[in-house]
Amino acid sequence: MLRTLLLGLFFIPVATSAQDRQTTQPGIQTDVCVYGGTSAGVIAAYAAIKLHHTVILIEPGHRLGGLSSGGLGYTDIGNKYVVTGLARDFYRRIGRHYQKFEQWTFEPHVADSLFCDYTKRAKITVLYGERLHTVKKSNNTITAITLENAKNSEITREIKAKQYIDCSYEGDLMAKAAVSYTTGREADSVYNETVNGVQLKDKHQFPDNIDPYTIPGHPESGLLWGISPDSLQPDGTGDKKIQSYNFRLCLSNDPANRIPITRPTHYDSTHYELLLRFLATHPVKNLDAILKVDAMPNHKTDINNNGPFSTDMIGMNYAYPDGNYATREAIIKKHEDYTKGLLYFIGHAPRMPDYLRKEMLNWGYPKDEYPQTDHWTPQLYIREARRMVGAYIMTQDNCQGKTTVDDGIAKGAYNMDSHNAERIVTHGMVKNEGDVQLGGISPYPIAYRAITPKAGECTNLLVPVCLSASHMAYGSIRMEPVFMVLAQSAAYAACQAIDHQETVQDIDTRQLQTELKKNPLADNSIREILIDNDDSTGITLTGDWQRQTSGGYGPSFLQNTDNKPGTVQFETHIQQTATYHLYTYIPRVDHAATSTTFHLATGNTSTTVQLNTANLQISGQTSGEWVRLYTLPLNAGDQIKITISNQSATGIIVADAILLVPKN
Repeated sequence: MLRTLLLGLFFIPVATSAQDRQTTQPGIQTDVCVYGGTSAGVIAAYAAIKLHHTVILIEPGHRLGGLSSGGLGYTDIGNKYVVTGLARDFYRRIGRHYQKFEQWTFEPHVADSLFCDYTKRAKITVLYGERLHTVKKSNNTITAITLENAKNSEITREIKAKQYIDCSYEGDLMAKAAVSYTTGREADSVYNETVNGVQLKDKHQFPDNIDPYTIPGHPESGLLWGISPDSLQPDGTGDKKIQSYNFRLCLSNDPANRIPITRPTHYDSTHYELLLRFLATHPVKNLDAILKVDAMPNHKTDINNNGPFSTDMIGMNYAYPDGNYATREAIIKKHEDYTKGLLYFIGHAPRMPDYLRKEMLNWGYPKDEYPQTDHWTPQLYIREARRMVGAYIMTQDNCQGKTTVDDGIAKGAYNMDSHNAERIVTHGMVKNEGDVQLGGISPYPIAYRAITPKAGECTNLLVPVCLSASHMAYGSIRMEPVFMVLAQSAAYAACQAIDHQETVQDIDTRQLQTELKKNPLADNSIREILIDNDDSTGITLTGDWQRQTSGGYGPSFLQNTDNKPGTVQFETHIQQTATYHLYTYIPRVDHAATSTTFHLATGNTSTTVQLNTANLQISGQTSGEWVRLYTLPLNAGDQIKITISNQSATGIIVADAILLVPKN
């Protein structure tokens, strides 16, 4: 409290909208400075302030949440087990908006509202419309940063903080602090990987014999737009090429909420000739073969890249990671022009198949999304920019469980995922190069050292987004929920470093891990209790149960397929008195039983719950769903046993995880 009062004496009132701000303002001093109002940035700022430290959150644009409020409503998860703490709280709050326990698909404005709500509830000072200008360092410590107006580049103010957290997608604070980083793709040989560097594979790939030349069969006529003249290099060759960016498109097919897609100002139909050549030789059934249309609530979409020619603007972003602000703005504008042009082309080009044109015309820009930017998301999907070369580098071996770490502060669970990085000609045919999809072990720990610079470079900076990882490992880690978990961990670490007057490299990582588990919402509230079938204690089996390693909550789930009696008992002791909602996790399986029997026992009371799973609807974006079984009061010291039985079941019975959530 004293720290907050003293800071208030030093503070100059700060506007939270760009329109109300003056050009030059005095400096600000704070405990923690978070740069980048992405989903990670909001969570980092919220966590730090809930841990009783003063915080400044800087967002160069005018919208919080980054990609999570910028169209990516079809959350890339991998396994919900890795989404913990405040990240999980975010998806629970999304769920409450849609009257569910959790929700992983959502509209942009809903996410935007929730991120703003985090800042309002914590009374976080947010500086909008200001971006990094310079970084001052002394003895490998950041002493201050200066900001400039994002519109006119005039210097606005100086921020002095004890700790800094770079939550930008670009890693600008990291780079200006002279912390080592890399861009592009390493050669396979650098970290003994198998799918890094140049990779010519078959996903999102042109079929053979698609002619790349302006006049088919005439190389002298030049290449069609979007094809690089570069030669294909051997597999595994490293380079500085960047996997493609795109916009995650929120469109609406509700006539009352739909704005027609009109011809954009810089429209050039020749940019889409390759799409016509592909369709001429490989007709598709519907629009989904060109655009990955995932349904969002209220007749909206999250549209992603799909197929050989789609929303990914391949090979047009190489200058982005190290580009200045003007260069980046130009690249973003070209991506916007390309994408708007593609949507218009599909719906209006005379040579497009008629059935695809008609389908495209069902969609338009949503009236109730992005009103400040003409209903177009301002957030380009920066899949990868700079990557720190820090105290520890995550690699393919980490993702596949061949190497593990003991300082894990988050978990990854997604495939190693790289989109195409170039479109070239090989053997007279156009091909996309760089798309790799490779599974790993799920989940796996992400090292605290991977968000920490080398001690000799900077001692008061943490980088949870542009973290230290190879190109392929980053492709698994770079998911919005994981960024949020890493950002919360960074905030806890920054506060720990302040409290103990240590560098970020010297904090006690075991203490950090303990605090993250003990205080997952940063408010010392009563914790929920998870009992998973993979726990080393508290699980008792009778009968024949098979362990399945794909599709459950956590590393595995159990299933019983025979008619012999079998049970799985989950047991735990209650640490904190509360009324708890009891949930069970139901994975998606074929031939599942229509009902499952649960026996609940605590103290001298017991009850039986028959769960009807016949009509259970599991989201296509998740491997399963939490289903509420019961609500009951429990006291500290109580022992509770939940037994799943295949008694009278017809079909597959599953036993995965039990969750007790304190009632608000």
